[in-house]
Amino acid sequence: MRILLFLAAGMFVGYLLRSRKNVLATARTAATWSLYLLILFLGISVGANPAVVRGLGRLGIQALILSAGGILGSVLVARLVSRAGFDRAGHEE
Repeated sequence: MRILLFLAAGMFVGYLLRSRKNVLATARTAATWSLYLLILFLGISVGANPAVVRGLGRLGIQALILSAGGILGSVLVARLVSRAGFDRAGHEE
């Protein structure tokens, strides 16, 4: 529930600041770097877990295939959605 509240608050603030392009660009950059940090911390927690590290040899190829499939699927869907709703300049059609 807390996540949805933060999402709704962010959407509201984004709506209010939609005409201030420099603020939106800064928010986009901050969001990207926040995701990088989250992925880094996830990697640290996975690497620190002895059970996961022990099981990498057994699960490694399956995990790699599932991860690659998930990433590829996400990229493809994002491209389809982007093409369906935005022009080349990034404006809604």
